[in-house]
Parts: sequence; structure tokens; C-alpha cells
Amino acid sequence: MNTKSKIAVLGMIALSFAFSGNVAAQMTKEKTVMVGGAPMYPSKNIIENAVNSKDHKTLVAAVKAAGLVETLQGAGPFTVLAPTDAAFAKLPKGTVESLVKPENKAMLTKILTYHVLAGKYNAKQIWAAVKAGNGKAMMKTVEGEELTFWTKGKDLYVRDAKGNDAKVTIADVNQSNGVIHVIDTVLMP
Repeated sequence: MNTKSKIAVLGMIALSFAFSGNVAAQMTKEKTVMVGGAPMYPSKNIIENAVNSKDHKTLVAAVKAAGLVETLQGAGPFTVLAPTDAAFAKLPKGTVESLVKPENKAMLTKILTYHVLAGKYNAKQIWAAVKAGNGKAMMKTVEGEELTFWTKGKDLYVRDAKGNDAKVTIADVNQSNGVIHVIDTVLMP
């Protein structure tokens, strides 16, 4: 290999390192939130981030079983109230296994879309709505029914149609197509 070829090869290697460094730098410049041991990047969509969270394996499996992956990768914007695996574990034994069966897809879809609001609502906006509503704010889900948001001290909660309360444990996990608020209980329409 002649000197010009060696210089060209070294130049290409240097460029590839520089490019990969720029990509890494770009990712680290983003304000990420750690969820389930993984950084959630605002430049990625809801699904691209959720699959990396160790705390949301059940939710991701349920979204796949319901056929909602493409929807949640769409433009949105969406506000997703994302129950953790521990939240799903609180359900009666066998519930999750039953819901992910093909014959129960309609019920699973109903439950999952009950965890989604059309639009991007950060915690500050929800708090303001609760304050304006004298202690509660009703918000319509993609499923069609409403959820009730309320606060206690410095904590934000959401109540489902059955009267179950979920605490927002991690708020404002920004996504390219919306925002995720991690919750500790599965909501039921």
C-alpha cells in the first residue's frame, strides 16, 4: 500500500471515529431521565425508549400483544401513563397471562388505551389543571373514558373508573412523540 493510500485509510478511520463521537456527544447532550436502569432519550419515540426499561417489560409485551406498537411509534403526541412490572404484578394472579392471549386482544387494547391521553401533558400542566379544578382534573383517555388527576403533598396521582389510585413515580419522561409518566398501579376502565 502506498503512502497516499495509507493516509486515505487513516483519514477515513479518523472520520469514522469523529462521526461516532459526534453521535455519542449528541445523545449525551440530550436531557435524559433514567427509567428502569436505562436513559430515556427525548429524540426517541415512546416504543424506542420503553423497550430499554427493565421496569416495563410487561407493558412492552402487552403493547405488542395488542398490536399498538405502530401507533405508539406514530407522530402523536401522546401522554402515556406507564405502569411498571411491579404494578402489573399487583393484579390478580393470571390476569396478565390471560389478557395477552389473542382472544382477549380487545380487552387488552381497551386497558392499554385507557393509559394514553391524546396530546402531550407534562406534570406542570396537569398540576395546573388540578389546581384550576379545585383539587381534581378530569382528562379523557384515548380509550374514551376519563381519568381523574389529583395531588397530595408533592405527589401527583391518577384515579381510574374503578376508584383505584396510581401514584406518578417518575414524571416528565419526554419522548419525540409525547411524554411518559411512570405509575405504580395499572388503571382499569
